[in-house]
Amino acid sequence: MLVALLGLSSQLFAQETPTTTSTTTGTRFGEKSFRTWSVGVHGGILSPNTIFGSGSVRAREFKSIGYGVNVRKQILPSLGLQADFLRGDIKSTNGTTDFQQSVEWSGALTAVFNVANININNENAVLIPYLKGGAGYMSSDYSTSGAIVSESKGREGWFIPVGAGVKLGVAKGINIDLGYDVNFVKSPESLPKSRFAYAHAGVEFALGSKDKPQLQNYSSLANLRKESAEESAELRRALSTAEQNAQRDRDQYAKDLGDDDNDGVANKFDKCPGTPSGTVVDGSGCPIKVQREIIKETKVITEADRKVVRDAISNLEFDLGKSTIRSKSYATLNRVAGLLVEKNFSLKLAGHTDNTGGRELNLRLSKDRAESVKAYLVSQGANASRIEATGYGPDQPIATNKTAAGRQQNRRVEFTLY
Repeated sequence: MLVALLGLSSQLFAQETPTTTSTTTGTRFGEKSFRTWSVGVHGGILSPNTIFGSGSVRAREFKSIGYGVNVRKQILPSLGLQADFLRGDIKSTNGTTDFQQSVEWSGALTAVFNVANININNENAVLIPYLKGGAGYMSSDYSTSGAIVSESKGREGWFIPVGAGVKLGVAKGINIDLGYDVNFVKSPESLPKSRFAYAHAGVEFALGSKDKPQLQNYSSLANLRKESAEESAELRRALSTAEQNAQRDRDQYAKDLGDDDNDGVANKFDKCPGTPSGTVVDGSGCPIKVQREIIKETKVITEADRKVVRDAISNLEFDLGKSTIRSKSYATLNRVAGLLVEKNFSLKLAGHTDNTGGRELNLRLSKDRAESVKAYLVSQGANASRIEATGYGPDQPIATNKTAAGRQQNRRVEFTLY
């Protein structure tokens, strides 16, 4: 029977598929589903003598063999209902008369209480002591030989089983069951005892998907520690990845907006990197073939000059989220370029943004837009060495960022003549 049930349990494990639950099985800190049904086989020694006292008979333990099966439904981690089936022979003697009681069949329904679940470092407990008790019904034969000869067939009646034992978790879903039961029966006067003991060993198999833990063996404390450790490791990996990405962005930003050849054009916009120091370049960083005379004298900035700049500021537009200047802004920028060429003014371009989005992204965008304006003015003949382009991002607002109108005012490029 043991070999047959081992084979049957292997097929059950292989064929059953996981049931669908409201949450994915194994989701961290989520609802779990368990295996609550199990079957077991057992065998052991039957004896008329129990821990509650012995009689005048001597048990013949090695000739008193019992065996049976059980089916169990685990209701709570510490409580299960079990159907037990047992049969066997109880043999004893008082020296002159031999007694034999045969349990033809018996069935009992017992409640099994798990006293402890011992193992905090593993989800599957390795040691589970338990107590059990219930009620059952049996059919038995009774006979004596020797000095007294008698026989009684087909006696049926109720009995009360109580017991204790321990389960050893040897694998996921497989337990060794070691137990000791005492069965209290109503016996005729000729019976030597009104109770008998059953010391047994067996194997229990959990039914269901191997992906699910067995409820009676499950240690929630061990599972919590495991899932907390996984969560902590995942958070550390995510933080490390975020820090690496941020550092890579910072390095790329510094590289793009650096000016390795000191020609006044950022690396990102410099199409002719490595120009010699002192070379006059255009807005793309390439040398200008015709050198223009540099006028050093300072001229007075008139109201008309300031109006040219104000018009350029009010008409300046970029593509959304980019540093590309829209064509409608070219006309007013051309007048600023002409003013710089004619009067040899210096110009400071300061890019600003609102506080929407990340600060590093806004700094980069404000710098890129100021550089784009500089590149355009230089392409129209302005002296690159007299134009300074700076990006301040969201750090210098002129209006509140809490309203759309305020944020619109903060997204700007300021022109300062000097």
